[in-house]
Amino acid sequence: MQTHQFDAIIVGAGGAGLMAALYASQGGANVAVVSKLYPTRSHTGAALGGIGAALGNLEEDKPLWHMYDTVKGGDYLADQDAVKVLAEEAVDSIIELEHMGLPFDRTPDGRISQRRFGGHTSNFGEKAVRRACHSADRTGHMILQTLYQQCIKNNVRFFDEYQVVDAIMNQGAMVGVVAIQLGTGEFHVFHSKATLFATGGWGRVWQVTSNAHSLTGDGTAILFRRGVPMEDMEFYQFHPTGLYGLGVLLTEGIRGEGGVLLNRHGERFMERYAPNIKDLASRDVVSRSIYLEVREGRGIGNKTYVHLDIRPETVNRYLAEAGETRRIDNAYIAKNLAETLEVCRTYLGVDPLTEPMPVAPTAHYAMGGIPTNVDAEVIMDAGGTIMPGLYAAGECACVSCHGANRLGTNSLVDLVVFGRRGGKKIAEFVKQANLIPLPNNPAEEVQAEFNRIRTSKGSSKPGALRKQMQDSMMDHIGVFREESSMIEGRDKVIELRNSYMNDLTIDDSGSIFNTDLMEAWELGCLLDIAQVTAESAVNRKESRGAHSREDFKNRDDENWLVHTLAFPDETDPYPKSDRKVRLDNTKSVNRSLEAEDKRFAPKERVY
Repeated sequence: MQTHQFDAIIVGAGGAGLMAALYASQGGANVAVVSKLYPTRSHTGAALGGIGAALGNLEEDKPLWHMYDTVKGGDYLADQDAVKVLAEEAVDSIIELEHMGLPFDRTPDGRISQRRFGGHTSNFGEKAVRRACHSADRTGHMILQTLYQQCIKNNVRFFDEYQVVDAIMNQGAMVGVVAIQLGTGEFHVFHSKATLFATGGWGRVWQVTSNAHSLTGDGTAILFRRGVPMEDMEFYQFHPTGLYGLGVLLTEGIRGEGGVLLNRHGERFMERYAPNIKDLASRDVVSRSIYLEVREGRGIGNKTYVHLDIRPETVNRYLAEAGETRRIDNAYIAKNLAETLEVCRTYLGVDPLTEPMPVAPTAHYAMGGIPTNVDAEVIMDAGGTIMPGLYAAGECACVSCHGANRLGTNSLVDLVVFGRRGGKKIAEFVKQANLIPLPNNPAEEVQAEFNRIRTSKGSSKPGALRKQMQDSMMDHIGVFREESSMIEGRDKVIELRNSYMNDLTIDDSGSIFNTDLMEAWELGCLLDIAQVTAESAVNRKESRGAHSREDFKNRDDENWLVHTLAFPDETDPYPKSDRKVRLDNTKSVNRSLEAEDKRFAPKERVY
């Protein structure tokens, strides 16, 4: 088994991982990035419509207003110190990306262009504001390309198509990871002073999702099995505009450019649910509104979708009714929403220039994950105890700048702001930290687990188990939730996990690019995350943000303005019987902004 030694290991090559690698390397650290994908195929590239920052290039804007929108949009569960860092450092981060060469769209006078996005307002909710900086509707892709080039320039070492499968801890600290080289099937040990996880989300827990097949929650499951708690896992965002039947994301930038949601009667139904901001309400509000329209029989053709209309004649009519002078035409849409046109034409044969697009909510983004502080250091309990040498950033992490619901554009802000802070902190840490030795046989347990999967002779195929899990999570722990149904979903996941541990079989026992083996291992990660999500959702007896309960319809700030921490209640990382999950609701929400400005205190969200 090969062992590689670096000052810092970055697990994952999306926006957060590349930003962390760049800053750690600029700070003098010897850095390696270990990724199961080629970096520019990471899921950051699927973020389309923009990255938010209060530049004020087209109209007045302030980071304070960005903070307010983020706290309000997160239904007041966000840690407000993290929100302040997010909004204030967003401005410098965007300028820095521009200086790195990111090709932002431009205003006529050469400044970065900005568009509207859901939940972003000026003057504490007064009206929608242009805050999203964009590169057509391929913003995330451009961020990936730009950061990857910068990392190459700074001599960051890349191990592409190496899938991390275990975390190595010793003497109470993080000392490295175990990875499989996909092309050979060989195990590799990566030994380091600091390790940052930037492994993305886990949308593949659900049947309809905007997430790529690679988003199976590997990093979060690995650390959970090793005793790291998971924070606020009940909060998973369903994006309102997934392409019907596929779940492929249609950017919120469509509505930012003036697109409207219509029911079977051609009614702009968001005027009923969010009369002030309408189609640009926060994502949880719009997703629930679509479901309510469908439930009331107002879906298109009595099916489970509505229309998203960006046709110039429709948009211009509503712009005129709102008293706006701006107008759009086909050329404008083709330039600013090129990816949208291509996706709709390719996958559904729908031309958005001449017909509306069929959309329905799709599982999209995890607000919860690996708990961290604002410097991306992983914390191990409600008191904020830091695990030395362990960091996390991006969607897999929960610094809780999103609270119970993330605003559009804030995912990309999260990546660059906290990836950068994590990289800086790592550069400082490795200069003074000693390299803790590896334990004996650091890959022994995970090798045994892979051998179990490879040699299992049961009757359950991974694909069948995965489909049952996804269907159950979609039915029982989706946009609307109720206790008895969630318990049914949780119990089904536990049953499927027991089948996975005790009755599994795969077809391919080879080593070279064995996708059958790797997908089976990824299924184990998904099942662990699905159970933690279900247990956390059953536990939270209120409705807040993306967690909407039919049996507890109101938000309960008196009892539930706290974070959920979920711990594995055993030391065995691969228990063959039921995995027990222990929940702790004593981690309080940081409300530092409220102390300074009462406008940040919890109140009813009105759009």
